[in-house]
Amino acid sequence: MSKTKDRIRQSQLHYKQELGQNFIYDEALLQALVEASGVTKDDDVLEIGPGAGSLTKPLCASAHHVLSLELDERLIPLLSVFMEGADNFTLVQGDVMTANLPELTAGLRKPFCVVANIPYYITTPLLTLLLKSNLPIRLMALMVQREVADKLLTKPGEEGWGPLSIRAQYRCEPRLAMEVPAAYFTPAPKVDSAFVVLPVREKPAVNVKSETDFFAVVGAAFALRRKTLVNSLAASLRLERAEAVELVEKAGLDPMIRGEKLSMEDFARLADVWTGRTSSVSP
Repeated sequence: MSKTKDRIRQSQLHYKQELGQNFIYDEALLQALVEASGVTKDDDVLEIGPGAGSLTKPLCASAHHVLSLELDERLIPLLSVFMEGADNFTLVQGDVMTANLPELTAGLRKPFCVVANIPYYITTPLLTLLLKSNLPIRLMALMVQREVADKLLTKPGEEGWGPLSIRAQYRCEPRLAMEVPAAYFTPAPKVDSAFVVLPVREKPAVNVKSETDFFAVVGAAFALRRKTLVNSLAASLRLERAEAVELVEKAGLDPMIRGEKLSMEDFARLADVWTGRTSSVSP
């Protein structure tokens, strides 16, 4: 039994399913994850959900400083004792979904890294939160369900291509670092996981006139997945069908195409046409 798992057993702490608590105790795997993350001694790290601290300790050994944000109040004393003596570690209790992240990370070296074993139930909301933020992030190294990893890495025309993959690839260059079978977790989840690393691009993948319009158009294109792009845009952007056809044709696209077939560049052209249209009708 690993030292961390033994500490959990001795503390008689029960895993909370509602918090998505699935911990990894394999020390060789934990070390491999830290190495795969790309975190260096020059990096400060925001660790989301340290759990029992099994990843936190090797992360501290590899980073300049680690700031860990833990939701479960029961784990705070356990983490504090386990990390005692680590002079490059700070522990904060709180919910990442409601925390003031700019204020929380104000003292970290910029740009910083984000490392997280994300609870399955907040995977997409948390990813979206991080990708939409203007935080000075160098890279994100995240443990997610294998299904989510596939979406982050998918290409236009493939099944998982949609708002999450587009947002991720617009901001970052996602890569699969490691597949992690469910058996490595305690308690074991029902699905396998994957460790993905998302280095943040120096510039977005495409140039657009308005990022707000770009993501609005992307969301609209996938609002009705089984419908054509024209029908989805008409419904979501409150356009007459003829107006939606004109919008799509001005972007050089086939009105009968579906949103999942569009590339990042296609969406950029479409969004710029939409920006031009909305600007021209503004008072």
